[in-house]
Amino acid sequence: MSKYFSIETEEILEKFNVSKDGLNEKQVDENISKYGLNELNQKKKKSVLQVFISQFKDLLIFILIAAGIISMLSNNVESTIVIFAVIILNAVLGTVQHFKAEQSLDSLKALSAPSAKVIRNGSKIEIHSKNVVPGDILVLEAGDLITADGRVIESYSLQVNESSLTGESLSVDKITEKIDKEEVALGDQKNMVFSGSLVTYGRALVLVTNTGMKTEIGKIATLMDETQEKKTPLQVTLDDFSKKLAIIILAICAIVFGLSLYRKMPVLDSLMFAVALAVAAIPEALSSIVTIVLALGTQKMAKENAIIKKIRAVEGLGSVSIICSDKTGTLTQNKMTVRKVYVDKKLINGSEISLDNKVQEYLIKNSILCNDSTSREGKEIGDPTEVALVNLGHDIEIDELNLRNEYNRLAEIPFDSDRKLMSTLHKIDGKNIMFTKGALDVILDRVKYIMTSDGVRELTLEDKNEILDVNRSLSESGLRVLSFAYRQLDEVRELTLEDEYDYTFLGLISMIDPPREESKQAVADCITAGIKPIMITGDHKITASAIAKEIGILRDGDRAIEGLEIDKMSDEELRENVEHISVYARVSPEHKIRIVKAWQDKGQIVAMTGDGVNDAPALKQADIGIAMGITGTEVSKDAASVILTDDNFATIVKSVSNGRGIYNNIKNSIKFLLSGNTSGIIAVLYSSIMALPMPFAAVHLLFINLLTDSLPAISIGMEKSNRDLLKDKPRGKNESILNKDFLLGIGFEGLLIAIFTMVAFYIGNPKETPLTASTMAFATLCLARLFHGFNCRGKGSIFKLGVFSNKYVWYAFGVGLVLLNAVLFVPFLQNLFEVENLAFNQYVSIYVLAFIPTLIIQLKKVIFEFIENKKSKNNSNINRSGELKDIA
Repeated sequence: MSKYFSIETEEILEKFNVSKDGLNEKQVDENISKYGLNELNQKKKKSVLQVFISQFKDLLIFILIAAGIISMLSNNVESTIVIFAVIILNAVLGTVQHFKAEQSLDSLKALSAPSAKVIRNGSKIEIHSKNVVPGDILVLEAGDLITADGRVIESYSLQVNESSLTGESLSVDKITEKIDKEEVALGDQKNMVFSGSLVTYGRALVLVTNTGMKTEIGKIATLMDETQEKKTPLQVTLDDFSKKLAIIILAICAIVFGLSLYRKMPVLDSLMFAVALAVAAIPEALSSIVTIVLALGTQKMAKENAIIKKIRAVEGLGSVSIICSDKTGTLTQNKMTVRKVYVDKKLINGSEISLDNKVQEYLIKNSILCNDSTSREGKEIGDPTEVALVNLGHDIEIDELNLRNEYNRLAEIPFDSDRKLMSTLHKIDGKNIMFTKGALDVILDRVKYIMTSDGVRELTLEDKNEILDVNRSLSESGLRVLSFAYRQLDEVRELTLEDEYDYTFLGLISMIDPPREESKQAVADCITAGIKPIMITGDHKITASAIAKEIGILRDGDRAIEGLEIDKMSDEELRENVEHISVYARVSPEHKIRIVKAWQDKGQIVAMTGDGVNDAPALKQADIGIAMGITGTEVSKDAASVILTDDNFATIVKSVSNGRGIYNNIKNSIKFLLSGNTSGIIAVLYSSIMALPMPFAAVHLLFINLLTDSLPAISIGMEKSNRDLLKDKPRGKNESILNKDFLLGIGFEGLLIAIFTMVAFYIGNPKETPLTASTMAFATLCLARLFHGFNCRGKGSIFKLGVFSNKYVWYAFGVGLVLLNAVLFVPFLQNLFEVENLAFNQYVSIYVLAFIPTLIIQLKKVIFEFIENKKSKNNSNINRSGELKDIA
């Protein structure tokens, strides 16, 4: 990396072989050949066909394809059509989702302005930004979007807003002098400008040093290109489950096939037995059900100001244990506001200022008249610090335009970053008053007098020390301090620099970009939920620490460090220290990625919030990237998986609660599907071992898995969230959804349903009337799984959860019942689904046998609740007895 900030102007001009008259045509052509166009590269995208084919790279899909081929060979047309329809539908959905993914580089390209003003051959011309080359002399003026990185060689009060790159909300005063340091953070390179930044004030000439992918934005594009998107915990769990399930299915199918051949069953029949088992075992609708439940969750969250771009991020939010938050615009209001005012020898709050006090009245007039900003009907124009002063006037009902009309500006000396002062002349109460505002270190050396309620008197050493002490205290609290003074002139005339002396001191006004009102409570909620909030910002450490302390992020024992300190740490050292650091200041995009990775290496699920271009790579690296919808750049929105439409940190906490509720619902839906499939597997395996006919046709199991199972699984996913979810700690990164207790529950419930399904099979007499037995087993299994939907709504019994609190479960049960009865009674469907007419008593047996598993499961839950309530009551009585003894 070339350290252009540490080189003298003449030396850097010589390095690029150019003068202030700019490059000639020959040099431009040479530089375009050498450096290329000022554009960002983009990887070649996969074609639709490539993405579609990639959707089939799954072992469960291969098993289903094999099952479909076997069904086709055995002339089982219905099963073949249904199996391949499921496979193709899943592939289409996956392809559509892929093409809704990242467009970050396109947005980065859009940041580049379409044109730029440069000096070439001694003349100023306008060219397309892609034709800017290193060595060009860039002409910058207020309002320009900077199109390349460069070194400032001439500056006329140039101020640049670099918040999209550095995260610092204030405009940066640019200088031409070299910086005599080896290492300087991006935000402190005051003689450099960067592509994507905005000129807010002044003008300048800049020597272009880097273009295209070599710019700071280009480096961010490279980081984003190299950053791999993280899978959510549920994705990891389901992927792992799919692999294990596929292996188990293949093993069991091979055993069943071998057993069938051993019993001299025809090869094709043996294969069909194995196909039936595969179809029973594979939860075909699992992926679709999870996606649908997540989609329903996204609709709910959108109503609560969180737009979910990547659907699986809903579940990921529920397991977040670390939130790395940008400061500006995320935790703060992105708006400078007056905090403390030192006037008339007192330090008061900005809200306490009054026009009844002569000194305070003069200070307010100074702050508004010596000011170029306006704030009208919510539209703020000008430097953020000046806007803050205008808004202070609004708080005490002073309109800046009316005041400026009453006291016209008769002369002025504009602000200059070298002088650090601004002065304006006005006629006030018949006197010619020159108001000045600026940096205290400059003004205080020029002050002779001080204005107090007792009048104007000479400034003493004691006064001076008190002012310096107040300024130091305010600065150490992270506040930006402006000082104000005035001088009375003998006549109205043009002001000169010699006039800016012999001042009367008025006071100090301090300001800060304050926290959002909701931030403090949101941070407290995070800590209650077991989530550690961390501030990562491009702002100064003192300012960042002040805000972090105020809202509760920086607590006793926590540290705040700067980016240069991170540079000195190895990845291992950062991992060792990361748990004790709550504030990171003056950081670069590379630092943000390292911080996120350090937490991920410690097994944490990391959410990253941000709004600037500089946040985009870390948003992508994080497990959950959260962008700001109002203040956020398009780049950050595209890189994120969640967008907050209200830019409110508190919305993240609400989203975490929703995410946890949705995860619980998904878990219950998965339990419903897997326990139902387990019952089918047990029934098929039992029939194979006992040398019984096949209890189900493959089409029976597909009917259950795809039609009667889908709606109950979705309705379970619509169960209302528990309000106490935030009191629970986040799930561990390696905590599988399929833990021991969960799998035991699935096994027990699946076995229970299988037992009564096989009872129905035996009642149908499989050896003499196999079709009747198969019909009874199919109907009992289907109906039992419909009843089972009520069991899977949650841990509690149906009475605790509320019999009718989830109306969607009843709708799903009703639809499933209608579909099942249609198959059992409509002749055309009877033929299609291979079922036979049954006697009345056989239908009664089906309904009774199907209901018994649910009755047993609900009784078990009721008994468990009774025991838990009794324990809770006993504990309460013991505690009460202890309290009474203490009182006695």
